[in-house]
Amino acid sequence: MKRGRKNLKQAASEQDFKLKQCHQSIAQIMETKRDNSLFKRKKRRSNRAYNLLVMGCFLGLPLRRRRRRRSRDMSEIPQDLLIEILCRLPGKYLARFKCVSKQWSSLISSRYFCESLHTITQPKQEPHLYMCLVDKDGQSELLSLSPDKTCRFVVDQDLSIIGMGGYFLNGLHGLMCFSIRKRACIYNPTTGQRLTLPKIKPDIRAEPDQIRCIKRNHMGYDPVDNQHKLLSTIVIYSENLVNLKTEHWVFVLEAGGSWKKCVPHENHRPHAPFVAGKSISGSVLHYLAWHDMYTYAIVSFDFSSEEFTTIIAPVDVRYDIPAIQMRAELIEYGGKIAIFEYSYLETEGTTVLWVLEDAEKKEWSKKSFVLQPCQMHLVQDTDLIVKGTTQDGKVIFAPLEMHSGFYILCYDLQNNGLSKFEIKGIPHRWFEINGYFDLRLVNESSVIYLES
Repeated sequence: MKRGRKNLKQAASEQDFKLKQCHQSIAQIMETKRDNSLFKRKKRRSNRAYNLLVMGCFLGLPLRRRRRRRSRDMSEIPQDLLIEILCRLPGKYLARFKCVSKQWSSLISSRYFCESLHTITQPKQEPHLYMCLVDKDGQSELLSLSPDKTCRFVVDQDLSIIGMGGYFLNGLHGLMCFSIRKRACIYNPTTGQRLTLPKIKPDIRAEPDQIRCIKRNHMGYDPVDNQHKLLSTIVIYSENLVNLKTEHWVFVLEAGGSWKKCVPHENHRPHAPFVAGKSISGSVLHYLAWHDMYTYAIVSFDFSSEEFTTIIAPVDVRYDIPAIQMRAELIEYGGKIAIFEYSYLETEGTTVLWVLEDAEKKEWSKKSFVLQPCQMHLVQDTDLIVKGTTQDGKVIFAPLEMHSGFYILCYDLQNNGLSKFEIKGIPHRWFEINGYFDLRLVNESSVIYLES
């Protein structure tokens, strides 16, 4: 009997001990969870503070110590410090940081921030390729592409924008210009600002058998009044460029800006721009234009005086090629304007370069190039079109039509050699439709505030 009672007491004591252990374990688990949660919160705050400290030290910025306060956001950055940090970042990061919050988006798009960028030396950025895509319904997309180390340009998904972009892409000083639904649009990829200009109400009217179109919008800079301007040319013509009429309009990018008609001199001959323009200094625009089916010229427009000058192309240029078949582009060669003609590149591998040595005397020099036989396979059976030049003067070619395995070619005129760069990351749907595309290489960021 005594032994049974002893066994019962021992069992009850063991059960109490296990129950006490269980309560202690639960208490330890709960305490550990609270400690871990507190540790994680402190760690997040510490990481944010540490990242801010490293960022400030890396950029050489003075950091102000702030007293701790009971708040969820212990790492709030003073606005003046935030501006100092953002101003030192490349343009592509500014576009990405607009997604952080509404406050950051408003700050980066503000006039004060754009003016602050002028006072700080910007880091030299790598060239950036922008590509506009438009389908038959007018739906558009602007792709941003960066070069990698394997001779490719890769689409940056974070910086690509659906609904942005249009026809006839060109730009100046980091600003981009394109046309969409008969309106000109200016876009700043650094700040994300977009300005859609009003429609032009032309004075000339097309007859029933004539075609009216806005051929080109060209951007330029007036150094006298410190203004960016846009030149738009409206063209009316019959078949084969007969009865050609033109009107030119200028828009100043400022608050309350409007279109102003530009009246050329009496001896000004109507022309139809057919390729994108080229500007060496930014204040004078140069572009190729046709007077008729077999006569073309370099047209120059001074954005300060708003006057046109025309220089007829050399007689020896292949005049047997009508306007509709001519392949030519205006490029910069050795700091001078030049006509790069490549109508027989695909069949013969030949190109001709006419350099305007002296505009006043109308003196030209001619250079001929023949592609190396080992590189003819890059241009044969492919319709190519020039899409500008690189910073070091290489001519950029692109296929005339979109297809899978899209690429660009860079033609080095100094070494007479072609380099191929693949384009990766283009959405597949653009290969399945018969759409429009245009692309331009941008070598600088814009710090210009667009007035609306």
